[in-house]
Amino acid sequence: MMPVMFPTPPVPAQRCAGMEACPDDAPGFAGVIAGEFVGEITPMHETRHIPVMVPEVLRSLEVKPGGVHIDANLGEGGHTEAILNASGPDGTVLGIDADAEAIASATDRLSGSPGFPGRLTTVNANFRDIRQVATENGLDSGSVDGVLFDLGLSSFQLDIEERGFSFRRPDPLDMRFDVRQTVTADDIVNRYSRDELADVIYQYGEERASRRIAAAIVAARPLQTATQLADVIASAMPRRGGSRRIHPATKTFQALRIAVNDELVALETGLEQAISLLKPGGRLAVIAYHSLEDRIVKNLFRREATDCICPPERPVCDCGHSASVRLVSRRVVKPSQAEIDGNPRSRSARLRAVERL
Repeated sequence: MMPVMFPTPPVPAQRCAGMEACPDDAPGFAGVIAGEFVGEITPMHETRHIPVMVPEVLRSLEVKPGGVHIDANLGEGGHTEAILNASGPDGTVLGIDADAEAIASATDRLSGSPGFPGRLTTVNANFRDIRQVATENGLDSGSVDGVLFDLGLSSFQLDIEERGFSFRRPDPLDMRFDVRQTVTADDIVNRYSRDELADVIYQYGEERASRRIAAAIVAARPLQTATQLADVIASAMPRRGGSRRIHPATKTFQALRIAVNDELVALETGLEQAISLLKPGGRLAVIAYHSLEDRIVKNLFRREATDCICPPERPVCDCGHSASVRLVSRRVVKPSQAEIDGNPRSRSARLRAVERL
C-alpha cells in the first residue's frame, strides 16, 4: 500500500487503441506498437498526457464531492486526477496498476498538486484482484461510489525499453505489464507449437492469416527482438495493392500481449468483483479499445442487468439469477469528433457504464 502526496512535469502518456490503428498523424508519436499501428517509423517526440473522454467518464461515474472511487488502471493518472478534482475537497481514489513503473510515474506526475495529499492510495496489483486490494485498503463490498477501468495502453508503457510492446525498436520479447510474472512473449513465440501459436494469434488477435504467420515464426526461430518478430510476420502476409490501414504485425502483437497478461480472463474477473464493491447507486465505467474487450464488457453488463439468464428454450426459470445493475445507457458512448481531432488515438475508445441496484 502506498499512500502518496500528490503538477506536473510533462510525462508522455496517452491511451491508445487495441485492434484499432493509431493514425500516423497522432501528435508526438509514431511507430508500430503491440496491438496498434501509427504509421511509418519516425523518431519519438515528447507527448503530453491526454486522458480519454474525461467529461464522459465523470458523467458516467456521477462523481460528487466526497466520493470514494477506484481507478483500476491508474496508468499516468489522468483520469484519477480528474476524479480527485471533481470529488474534492475530500473525495478519495484507490489507484491500481499491474505496472510498478506506471505507478511510480503517476505518483511523480501528481505529487504536489494542491488539494491531493492524503486522498490517493496506489497499489501495484492486477485488477483481477480488485476486491482483495480494496478490502486490504479499507473498502468493503458495497462501500464504493465508482470504479473506472481504462483498458488502453499508455505511451509511457510503450516507451519503456526492454518490454517489447513496441516493434519499432529491437527490444526483447517481453510484453509483461507486471514484471513479477514469469510468462513472457519470448516463451510463447519460441516455445509454443505451430498450432498453439496459431490459436493464440487467431483467438486474441482475430487474425485470419494466423496459421501462415505461426508457420513463419516457427521456421524463423529463435527470435529475440520485437523488430525481428515484426519482420517475420510481415514477410508471411500476402501482399495487397495499395496501402494498409495497419501494419501486418499489429494483430499478432496484440494477441501476444493479451496472452502474456491473460488480459481477457482478468477483465471479466475484475468486472465481476468491481460490481460487488459498489454501493447502491454506485457506478462502474469501462473504456475499451478493441472488439474483444468491448464484447466482454457488453455481454457481462447485459447479463448482470438481467434477472433470468436461462436459455431461451427453457420454459421455467431455474437459474436463480437476479439483476445486480442497470445499464446507464443502452448505447455505447464514443469520443466526440472534437476529441478525435485533438487526440486521434481516442478514436477507437468505447465507454460503457452500469449502476448498482
